[in-house]
Amino acid sequence: MTDLIVGLALVLVIEGLLWAAFPTAARHMLEAVAQMGEGNLRMGGAIAILVGVGVVWLVRG
Repeated sequence: MTDLIVGLALVLVIEGLLWAAFPTAARHMLEAVAQMGEGNLRMGGAIAILVGVGVVWLVRG
């Protein structure tokens, strides 16, 4: 359970860094994502899940 909380906290840190360091670029990315099709968003999400699980598997394996 501790690992889950730490993982969620790291997501918040990384997202916060993006918005704090590059607010204009983050806004442009958000606008681009809003215009993407649902299929592309699903594929991008699935790829992100696979990469994340792969990294955790390699590190914690």
